Amino acid sequence: MTKRILYLVGLFFIFLFFFIIYKPFFILYNSALAAGLSFTDYMEVMWHGLTLDSTMSAMLIVIPFAVILSSIWIRKINLRKVLMGYFILVGLVMAIIFVVDASLYEFWDFKLDATVLFYLDSPSNAAASVSTMFLIVRILMIVLVTGIIAMVFIKITPTKLSPILSLKGKLLNSLLMVFVGGVIFFLIRGGYAESTPNIGRVYYSSNQFLNHSAVNPVFSFFSSSMKSEKFANQFNFFPEAERTALFNGLYPDNSVNTQLLLTSKRPDVLIILLESFTSTYIEPLGGLPDITVNLNKLTEEGIFFTNYYSSSFRTDRAVVCALSGHLGLPTASIMKLPVKSKNLPSIAKSLSTNGYKTNFLYGGDINFTNMQSYLRSTGYQELVADKDFTLKQQEEQRWGVSDKTTFEYLYNTISKGKESPWFTTYLTLSNHDPYDTPSFNKFEDKKLNAAAYTDNCLGAFIEKLKQTPAWENLLVICLPDHGTRYPDDLSTSDLRIFHSPMLWLGGAIKEPMKIDALMNQSDLAATLLGQLGIEHKEFCFSRDVFSELYTYPFAFFSYANGFGFKDSTGVSVYDTGADVIVSESPSPDQNRLDRGKAILQTLYDDLDGR
Repeated sequence: MTKRILYLVGLFFIFLFFFIIYKPFFILYNSALAAGLSFTDYMEVMWHGLTLDSTMSAMLIVIPFAVILSSIWIRKINLRKVLMGYFILVGLVMAIIFVVDASLYEFWDFKLDATVLFYLDSPSNAAASVSTMFLIVRILMIVLVTGIIAMVFIKITPTKLSPILSLKGKLLNSLLMVFVGGVIFFLIRGGYAESTPNIGRVYYSSNQFLNHSAVNPVFSFFSSSMKSEKFANQFNFFPEAERTALFNGLYPDNSVNTQLLLTSKRPDVLIILLESFTSTYIEPLGGLPDITVNLNKLTEEGIFFTNYYSSSFRTDRAVVCALSGHLGLPTASIMKLPVKSKNLPSIAKSLSTNGYKTNFLYGGDINFTNMQSYLRSTGYQELVADKDFTLKQQEEQRWGVSDKTTFEYLYNTISKGKESPWFTTYLTLSNHDPYDTPSFNKFEDKKLNAAAYTDNCLGAFIEKLKQTPAWENLLVICLPDHGTRYPDDLSTSDLRIFHSPMLWLGGAIKEPMKIDALMNQSDLAATLLGQLGIEHKEFCFSRDVFSELYTYPFAFFSYANGFGFKDSTGVSVYDTGADVIVSESPSPDQNRLDRGKAILQTLYDDLDGR
């Protein structure tokens, strides 16, 4: 019996060893973020991660435990033969998660979780940000790590264990194994603590990279995958009456005495969603000079919103924020849920019912992240995407047709004359990993160069458009889909990522001005429709910032497993996965935190109600 218990103990500690040794490899792989870390930091990451490592190791020996227990009663069990397939499967899963977790972190800045599953239905697009060699190397790494893990476990697994012949011996040993099973359950449970294991247990530092490094990626992935499909159960911070009291009044349901900024109630409208533009690129927002020189200049010619914040962190979520007046979700993508997204209001739907012809332009795959389903169901009558361009144009960049080509297509379409009123939305793509801008080399830094490239295309487009008759009755709205981390050492929750430019241009605006009101990306819908005199009560998370009812300016934004809330008192950022406050500045404020939680809870309640 001793051999059976020693074998399970050995399995547990070998699993634990693999999880522990992965952590320094993860840190070293992400060397840019690891700069300045000491030996003590590495040791603390491994030490604090032991809680989840132990939990996951115990979970992984449950099946071997069941086989060992069976071997007490079944004499002829070939242990190695029975468990070989299990160890190969576990080795493969661990290897995939280890390699993908380390590789994605530099792009996403959060630990691997079920979010990655949203993008697996279009693997070619999901891989567009990386080179073929990048993928080949990681596939080879997965094969190598799988082989090492499986070989170690198969090697230490005996073919047979000593049989127990007497009934009394079998009963006593079974009782002893039940005790061992209790120990395994205790380890899975994470001790006697009231809360069950969660990634917050390993958070210990003000440095989020160290906290993320301590998280067991296998636990993170499977725990997020097994969360309830019922969205309303995910963030129940408050009883319903308290949630209602906190939420009521945050989103007035219509406009009153809106300040009118346009010369026409029915201008033609063009929304340009600029891929990954953020405040650190924009000089008038405190960013670097000489990156977006055209946009900087245009801020003096139009209505420039200086205190505008994007609502989400990925294109599939952010497009919904901008076009449907929704807010970003930290653990779900409503665009990926057609049964939900088809019920959303949208600017296109509202305008089409008021006589507008609507269309959408994108140089990439319109089916990525279920975009086509969302666009079709929310009022877009015509979609133009990569397949509508030549094969040569489709291969201009890894993601598809370059911004130069799509901006030219857009100009040609407008300059030829379109039946008014029309509404067009255009999503750029060149300013996206891997930033492979064609024939444009202004900066050595790829991110800065790609931002400057899109800005260059935008500037040329606007200048040409000004010379056409269409300009007189045109409203052009430029805003990002979401921000990006620049410099690369910014935390994924850094406010500078979400602080973004929004600019209204065109002959339809009365005069240039700066709007300093604090606002969200989701507020675009109500604000625009308010200017056009169109009702917008169905946009539950959108506010008309020019309405007299807009008395409490604030911004809410979300990132993977977290949200932030900003008002005149400051900003609070909260990690929903770990259930911890990430930051509060200039000082803690319970009202900010509670209102952010109430919004998040309402969002998920609303999602289940659709």
